[in-house]
Amino acid sequence: MNPVLIEVLRGSAVESCHAGALAIVDASGAVHTALGDVDRPVFPRSAVKLLQALPLVASGAADTFQLTDEELSLACASHSGEPAHVATAAGVLARLGLDASALECGTQWPGREPVLRAMVARGEVATPLHNNCSGKHSGFVCVACAMARNAGAEPAAFARGYVAADHPVMREVSAALSATTGVDVERAPRGIDGCSIPTFALPLRALALAFARAGTGQGLSDANARAARRLRQAAARAPFMVGGTDRFDTRVMQAFGERLFCKIGAEGVYCAALPELGLGVALKIDDGAARAAEAAMAAVAQELLRDEGALLRGYSHLPLRNWNGLDVGSLRPTAALQALGHARP
Repeated sequence: MNPVLIEVLRGSAVESCHAGALAIVDASGAVHTALGDVDRPVFPRSAVKLLQALPLVASGAADTFQLTDEELSLACASHSGEPAHVATAAGVLARLGLDASALECGTQWPGREPVLRAMVARGEVATPLHNNCSGKHSGFVCVACAMARNAGAEPAAFARGYVAADHPVMREVSAALSATTGVDVERAPRGIDGCSIPTFALPLRALALAFARAGTGQGLSDANARAARRLRQAAARAPFMVGGTDRFDTRVMQAFGERLFCKIGAEGVYCAALPELGLGVALKIDDGAARAAEAAMAAVAQELLRDEGALLRGYSHLPLRNWNGLDVGSLRPTAALQALGHARP
C-alpha cells in the first residue's frame, strides 16, 4: 500500500489524504528515494511530452523548419489554449504549408476560463489549435513533413494518420521513450491518450531514470542528449508556452530556469529533471488529484533544491479558501516528503 504523501486540512484537522508513490533516481539508475511501489506501471500521460518531443530535434526537423524556443517549448506543453499558444501552433503549421486541419489531437476549449468566456462572448468556436496538446502535435507534423521530404512523398498525405502506433512518426516517439526509460515500450501495457496517440504504462523508477538522463544527457545517444538539452533550454527561455498564466509548470520554470524542468500529466502524475543534481523525479498520486500532485512536486523541489522561497511553499502548503475568500484549510506534505533533502543515493 502506498504511503500518504499529501494531507488536506480543514481548520487544523485532517479532512482528506492523498496516497501515492515517488521515485528519484540518477542517470545510472541508482535510487535516491523510493516511496511506495515505484515498480508498478503507471500511464505517465502528458508528463512525458519532453521525451515525446525528442525526435522533433534529434531528427533534424526542428532545424529544417527553423523552430524557435517558443515553438519548441510549446512542443513540450500542456497549455491553457491562450492566444499566444494558439498563434504559435498555427505559425508552425503555416510554415509547413498546413493549417489546423492537419492536427489529429481533437478539438478542446481553452483551459483558462477568462479566455474561454471571451471566445464565447465573441461567438468564436474552439479548434484543434486550442487543444492543450496542439504544440506537441504540431511537432509531430513537423517530423512527418521532414520524413516526407526525405522520402520524396507529399507531406500532408504522409502526415495523415500520424497518431497511429504503426505510423513512422509514432514509431520514432516510441523508440525515444524506450531509449530514455530503458523499457521496451512495445512490451508495456498500452492505451490511447486524450490526444489520441499511444500511451504506455511504465514504472515510476523508469520514468525517473528517463528524466535524469534527459537532464544530464548520460545514457542517451548524442542526438537525444542534444535534443533533450535544447528542449529544456527552450522551456526555460519560454516557460509561458509550457503551461500558461498562473500554471505551476510555467511559474516554477520562470523562477528556476534550467535548474528544474517539470511537467504534469493527467491523473496525478508528475515528472521532473534537476540537471544540477543529476536527478530525475517521477510521482503518481493514487487517486489522480492534480492539486495533490502539484503539492507533492513542489515539496520535492523544495527539499532537493533546498529552496526556502514563497513560490514552492505556496503550492506544497496550498491555502484553501471558500467562496467568501475565508481561509478554511490547506494542503501539506507528509514527513516522508519533507525529509527528501537529507536523503542520499
